[in-house]
Amino acid sequence: MNYRDFGKTGLRLSALGMGCMRLPRIGGRNECIDENAAVALIRQAIDGGINYVDTAWNYHGGNGEPLVGKALRDGYRQKTFLATKLPAYLVDERKDMDDFLSRQLQRLETDHIDFYLLHALSRQTWKTVNENGVFEFLEKARREGNIRYAGFSFHDDYPVFDEILNAYDWDFCQIQYNIIDTDYQAGKKGLLQAAAKGIAVIIMEPLRGGGITHNIPENIQAVWDSLPLRRSPADGALSWLWDQPEVGIVLSGMSTAEQLEENLQIAGRSGIGMLSRQEKARMAEIRRLYRERIRINCTGCGYCMPCPQGVDIPGSFQYLNLGAMINNPQEGRRLYHLLVKDKGKSASQCIACGECLDKCPQRLPIPEILQTVVQEFEQ
Repeated sequence: MNYRDFGKTGLRLSALGMGCMRLPRIGGRNECIDENAAVALIRQAIDGGINYVDTAWNYHGGNGEPLVGKALRDGYRQKTFLATKLPAYLVDERKDMDDFLSRQLQRLETDHIDFYLLHALSRQTWKTVNENGVFEFLEKARREGNIRYAGFSFHDDYPVFDEILNAYDWDFCQIQYNIIDTDYQAGKKGLLQAAAKGIAVIIMEPLRGGGITHNIPENIQAVWDSLPLRRSPADGALSWLWDQPEVGIVLSGMSTAEQLEENLQIAGRSGIGMLSRQEKARMAEIRRLYRERIRINCTGCGYCMPCPQGVDIPGSFQYLNLGAMINNPQEGRRLYHLLVKDKGKSASQCIACGECLDKCPQRLPIPEILQTVVQEFEQ
């Protein structure tokens, strides 16, 4: 494993972080974690050199933090830096912050959290926590030893990122950034701005929820195949991130031992400035080709779920995007009917109540897009 400087903290953290949003599941249900497999996976990651484990209040329907607490028993807690997040979207008053942190310490079976983030900040959630004394909360949590470092994860437009970044003496931040999303949300501009202030940057969605490594169109695969070192899409996309000195940790939500081992190997040979000019040019071409194909900027994070009407929102979007990306809308339609509509989770059940809108980190007009799914897949 390679280790990288983590901003002004002075720490050296593993290039690859273990994200616990996509742990092994039973029966495909997000809240039903396969406990034995998940514990083994997290411990395998730590044994492989990963020293940063990330979870959150809402992961796996609220079951993620307790599972991570179990995985870090038997001495594993002492081998890793633990990160979790204040659910800013659930905060109504100052007391809520203390209550969430107290419960998280219990769920994670620890006396402190190394890296504590304000989760998925947007213009509205930032306004709410700011008005309810979030800075006093963070300072108090530091003084009492409940957290060591304070940061935030971000999902909104760049001007909001700029405002948040300059409002407090943050230790780190977490942004969506990958070979496709260079100008999206905080983007490259935000990455450089944070790094210039000594604020360490964690990258989330490095493979865009797996979209960069699966169902690759032939013309894009041909560009990957033309790379001098014949890198796989996962290798190329991750190496592109680690090539940049401003990147602190690349956080990957790995679900299987095979995914973990592949990413450990890539991380082990990663380094700043390792890509050739030719490789960078080919990856820029890949970015251009993908941007021509993607219809919906959904990463499948599932924050919009559950839908009160039972709609599988991420699944509906996944197959609309899939049909476009592989240039086979009939295959997207077939899979949509098989895995969404026939299970009683169709887009046509949407009544445009709007409950999903504030939950979406990508700020998508979800009801409108669901109508597009209905028109293309159900009529």
